[in-house]
Amino acid sequence: MRSLTLGTSVSVSPTSSLKSSLSPLSIKQPPPFFPPPPPRVSHDSALSKLGACRATQFIDLFPTVSPEIVVREARLEDCWEVAETHCSSFFPEYSFPLDFVLRVDRLVAMLSGFSIPPGCRRTCLVAVIGGSVDDMFLVGSEDFKVGGFDGRFSLSKGYVTGILTVDTVADFLPRKGPLRQRRTGIAYISNVAVRERFRRKGIAKRLIAKAEAQARSWGCRAVALHCDLNNPGATKLYKDQGFKCIKVPEGANWPRPQTAPDMKFNFMMKLLNNPTTA
Repeated sequence: MRSLTLGTSVSVSPTSSLKSSLSPLSIKQPPPFFPPPPPRVSHDSALSKLGACRATQFIDLFPTVSPEIVVREARLEDCWEVAETHCSSFFPEYSFPLDFVLRVDRLVAMLSGFSIPPGCRRTCLVAVIGGSVDDMFLVGSEDFKVGGFDGRFSLSKGYVTGILTVDTVADFLPRKGPLRQRRTGIAYISNVAVRERFRRKGIAKRLIAKAEAQARSWGCRAVALHCDLNNPGATKLYKDQGFKCIKVPEGANWPRPQTAPDMKFNFMMKLLNNPTTA
């Protein structure tokens, strides 16, 4: 006697009784069982019932945020991040609480400092990521300044990744004439710093290019800076941007940044092309 598995249907042909040994059983397997698919829910209809809008119909109430780097003039809201970027770049060996005290000192110096002689200009530039692409959404008066910083606030200020200061004060430029008069027409770049995790992304180049554009708008014919001799990477960066090393005459007492007494600098300069003839 042949046994069949449960759930198997057997159909025997009419002649099977006569030719049982010749005609095999015809076994039909039932179709495989698949559970019915779950009911499909329309999220659009569900959201519309709750009063929510589709993404394509969302009205952007805030300025467009760009993941790219935007270089602009520093504002009052950037002061703490500017001080933090400066201290972490130039004094990385400091630890808490000295690093915090140093940041506060830099912050106070920026807010209370920036005193410049009449007729001179000074601007702090910042490279920010995730900030507003334009300055259309600024709150405050354009004439409101605090320590040389723009006093307006942005609805999307971004995160400061790099800083640079450019001025026409000429404190670190050689004086001219027997009266040691302040030089004019040359902008000076200083405090170029980029946060460590954002380096090698072209941020310093963007800051330098913006500083050169700012110097041109001031009517300057050249830009100058001091570069640490023990920083070949920075020296190469400036040379790639068109800066040339200027040899200090022997015996000359040219001014230089007030840092460690044993630190030596390259004095570098770049002539600016007149935008009307470039």
